[in-house]
Amino acid sequence: MAEHRWKSTLYSSDLYVEACGAIVFDMAAMPSSKKKVCLLHLTKTGEWVLPKGRRNCHETRQEAARREVREESGYGIALLPLTLATRAPSATEPHDVKDVARVYDDVVEPFMLDVRDLGKKGVKLVWWFVAELEPDGLDGKGKGEDQFRAEWLDARDALMRLTFQKDRDVLLRAVELVECMGNGLRHVTNGVSI
Repeated sequence: MAEHRWKSTLYSSDLYVEACGAIVFDMAAMPSSKKKVCLLHLTKTGEWVLPKGRRNCHETRQEAARREVREESGYGIALLPLTLATRAPSATEPHDVKDVARVYDDVVEPFMLDVRDLGKKGVKLVWWFVAELEPDGLDGKGKGEDQFRAEWLDARDALMRLTFQKDRDVLLRAVELVECMGNGLRHVTNGVSI
């Protein structure tokens, strides 16, 4: 029997978990040069993280991201459509369209995937979205789950405050995408013009 030409690992459903989260911007603060983002402070450990959590059965990734942010932070969000380079074809393209990254406008899809090796427990896939605080999103006044305290920080301060480098990398990419939205700019990332 022939080997597959790509390295491949199979995981049964008990050995992977999907999580979804969002980088949440307060767009009301966006006209200023200070972009405010929502971080979570874990009260027991002192860690600073981005809001995310496991996707439930029968729940879309988009639904999971919105629900998890509200549960953890207490804030309602709307996922932002982005100009995004992706290898996913649009619904209007032929079935055999070439598998290369293309740029699409107004895409509400994850902009980043974090694959975490859990050892004998398998893998955790974390899908990241960009979101904005809903106009009535402050109704929750930031009262989320007891183990978290939500705090709005300038993006630069948030980058310094986050405990984990991977979270910093995700936030930095989200800031780049939002800056491109606000300026109507297109720039080159990983060789793809966006």
